[in-house]
Amino acid sequence: MLNFPNGFLWGAATAAHQIEGNNVNNDWWVKEHAVGTQIVEPSGDAMDSYHRFGEDMKLLADAGLNSYRFSIEWSRIEPEPGFVSRAEIDHYRRMVDTALECGLNPVVTLMHFTVPQWMFEKGFWRNPDAPELFARFTELTLPIVADGVDYVCTINEPNIAAMLAGGESAANLVAFGLPRPDLQVADALLASHKASREVLASVPGLKSGWTVATQAFHSTGEPGADEKLREYAYPSDDWYLENARGDDFIGVQAYTRTFVGPDGPLPVRDDVETTLTGWEFFPPALELGVRAAWELSGHVPVMVTENGIATADDTRRIDYTDGALRGLHAAIEDGIEVLGYLHWSALDNYEWASGFRPTFGLIAVDRETFVRTPKPSLAWLGEVARRNGLV
Repeated sequence: MLNFPNGFLWGAATAAHQIEGNNVNNDWWVKEHAVGTQIVEPSGDAMDSYHRFGEDMKLLADAGLNSYRFSIEWSRIEPEPGFVSRAEIDHYRRMVDTALECGLNPVVTLMHFTVPQWMFEKGFWRNPDAPELFARFTELTLPIVADGVDYVCTINEPNIAAMLAGGESAANLVAFGLPRPDLQVADALLASHKASREVLASVPGLKSGWTVATQAFHSTGEPGADEKLREYAYPSDDWYLENARGDDFIGVQAYTRTFVGPDGPLPVRDDVETTLTGWEFFPPALELGVRAAWELSGHVPVMVTENGIATADDTRRIDYTDGALRGLHAAIEDGIEVLGYLHWSALDNYEWASGFRPTFGLIAVDRETFVRTPKPSLAWLGEVARRNGLV
């Protein structure tokens, strides 16, 4: 048995816009419906988890998991600047209470890519007031997170957010094909993260950090490739990991690896197994990401806030997760403090520009009836959680 630490969090993760449905006041909804959009289909009702979150949480808890990461939709809380929806604050507080009633430790994310359309129109993260606006939003969420929540993720994948801002495209959320990060946006995200943490620090015992998409960059070994990798990786990953120094924890979100040659990142080779997103099947990405986060942050505790694959073959999901967890255990054995493992995703969901085709979920969802069907991978991960270890 490969045993994990006492109190280890075993769970699954989601994001509001990807599962709730009808988030009509945020920037992504507008992009989905824009003329000439590259987004293959709109989110629409998504998985209707806005109404069915209790059922979703119960399925996770019944399987044996003890944690659930979900995000708060800013555009619901503050649909217009300065207007605060008390009903929506109460809705997300009910989500926290439901998680606790199910025996799930709620991990709450404040910003998972989407912002209110009014904020986008005011300049998005390029607006000099962005950190102040995000701090104000954080204050609005305190009634949601101030009681019963141990961990808050301020900003999801700021490195990917800065890359998207560099080209306003999300055709494929991996290094190859993504624009270079907008460094002004990166600075704004860091300032917003720090401002949010200052607000959250008013709650005794509440721990906060941001989550980084670690991309496991590999050099091709060609002349100039090592130098290009260092040049490419620092503003893409490493800078964000370094700037987690002093945070309560850092979230690692790992899926695949990217090779970098002398001219930059390369597409996935034709001779490797790929997932429904076109990413290489590469379970060691998680261990590599966790080790990088631990070292570059100066030994800030790590939480795996996302890890998984898009596949129609659930046996490969189990195989991938098993490999990833074995690598994670090796990192823990080497003294790295890991707080938990939250699988992406709890549900098959809306995967941004790719629409509904890539299925990451431990639970399948019928998009006509919204009937939930747990997959064997959920039962498998639940058993790992009950044992707190891998056989």
